[in-house]
Amino acid sequence: MKLSHLSETLIGSEIVKLGGEIREKIRQGERIYNFTIGDFDPAIFPIPKELENAIVDAYRRHFTNYPAAEGNLDLREAVHSFIKEEEGLDYSVNEILIASGGRPLIYTVFRAIADKGDKIIYAVPSWNNNHYTHFVSGEHVVIEAGPETNFMPTAEAIRPHVKDAVLLSLCSPQNPTGTTFRKEELEAICDLVLEENKRRSDTEKKLYVMFDQMYWHLTFGDIQHYNPVSLRPEMKEYTLFIDAISKVFAATGVRVGWSLGPAAIINKMKAILTHIGAWAPMAEQKAVAQYLADREGIKNYLAHFKSEILERLQKIYDGFTALKKEGFAVDAIAPEAAIYLTIKIELAGKKTAEGTVLETQADVTAYLLNKAGLAVVPFYAFGAPNHSPWYRLSVGTCKKEEIGEMLGKLKEALLGVSSY
Repeated sequence: MKLSHLSETLIGSEIVKLGGEIREKIRQGERIYNFTIGDFDPAIFPIPKELENAIVDAYRRHFTNYPAAEGNLDLREAVHSFIKEEEGLDYSVNEILIASGGRPLIYTVFRAIADKGDKIIYAVPSWNNNHYTHFVSGEHVVIEAGPETNFMPTAEAIRPHVKDAVLLSLCSPQNPTGTTFRKEELEAICDLVLEENKRRSDTEKKLYVMFDQMYWHLTFGDIQHYNPVSLRPEMKEYTLFIDAISKVFAATGVRVGWSLGPAAIINKMKAILTHIGAWAPMAEQKAVAQYLADREGIKNYLAHFKSEILERLQKIYDGFTALKKEGFAVDAIAPEAAIYLTIKIELAGKKTAEGTVLETQADVTAYLLNKAGLAVVPFYAFGAPNHSPWYRLSVGTCKKEEIGEMLGKLKEALLGVSSY
């Protein structure tokens, strides 16, 4: 069967593949500690009750027709007010585009800006940049970020690649790492972009930044979220924000997202969306417009929500720290933001009690799943090298009472390799 070049060359999702294996094990009755999905168990993390009621009410009021292509005006006005008050960003309604979550907006950013062969810069590990670049037949310019920078790209690493690049994809707080840009580093990246665009003539494409800040509300402790436009107002001309209710309100399935950016680009993205039809449902738009006005309710929701997420991340981080102190080949980065913990399990080359050598990191991933029932996503699923021993651990479906059990099973598995 002969199909398109895109379909024949598109790489399947490692996360989806791993998810299939996990579901099969659960179906067979195995005990699995599933920390793979960037989602929430609604029984643990329900959406705000006020938002739920507003959605139900909107359907009962028969808001079931097509929304406006760019998003309903009342929602764009609500986003304008919310973002201006909460983040200090001032975008008019014609600089805001609504869609069914962040993914269609990311796709339309890539489509609106990049042509075949255009250079697209992104760091690894990162979520799906490799796939979106493939969608538009762009040239992959990959920056490998490591633990020395908390897996965040630096201006120094980006600088050699900016010439002729058209898109720089950034994410903070970062998926999969749960880490964030420090103010000085993001300022340096902004200065680099502004310097490069100043160098280019008016007939050349500019270098644009897609700034995915899906998790920006979910920072912990002293960690602060920074964005390009607040740090460098001149960046407003070159920045496309991606944001949504998906993570901040545990509303991954409610599918309402927005992009903020220059009106000329937003209009092109809107034109692309009209052919895709990936609009947020009318009722959900009406409900979100209403809920975003409830600042006090949002503040109360986030206070509880964030404390529950951090408690889980901190307990697992403390567990990994204790295992490291015991001499096991594990590590973790202290929680900063989002619902993710970056962990390290370095067992490649070791021999199991059964005599099997864990030759690759994929073998290690399988060993953790089979021996400890621990399901985590390897960074090589996010574009990192295949030998990377780092993993994303997501707590969106984590039950607090299972954390101790999981750490105990992991310790047993670590003891089951020949070096211990």
